[in-house]
Amino acid sequence: MVSFPDAVKMFFSRYVDFQGRSRRSEYWWVYLFNMILVAVWAILFFALGGMNMNTEQVSPIGMILIAVIVLYGLAIIIPGIALFVRRLHDINQTGWIYLGLVVASMIPFIGFIATIAMIVIACIPGTVGPNKYGPDPKNPGA
Repeated sequence: MVSFPDAVKMFFSRYVDFQGRSRRSEYWWVYLFNMILVAVWAILFFALGGMNMNTEQVSPIGMILIAVIVLYGLAIIIPGIALFVRRLHDINQTGWIYLGLVVASMIPFIGFIATIAMIVIACIPGTVGPNKYGPDPKNPGA
């Protein structure tokens, strides 16, 4: 299993790497890291008075915090796509499936099903041994 720091390090070091395979643990550790980051951001936003609840206006500190989270979100779009494509490769599927899921997610009811499909894909164990996308990340020597 990939450790939390190693998974996050790999996520940022393989920034635009759409080749190869990624384990489930790598995917879920990165997902957890991003959820923790968003939770910390939300706590900071409200603790530092990012929004005045009486007037429902965003303060200057809130604007800065919103800009930071938007920039971070933009920065992880490509590595997030690359990680999911590598996850698809781990189950011996083409990365183009991701494009189909994204397009399907724009259709109202189908979008819900596409989201469920993405979660299921992220949970499926990888192909044991090498496949056409590379060696098994669990046992590269096999």
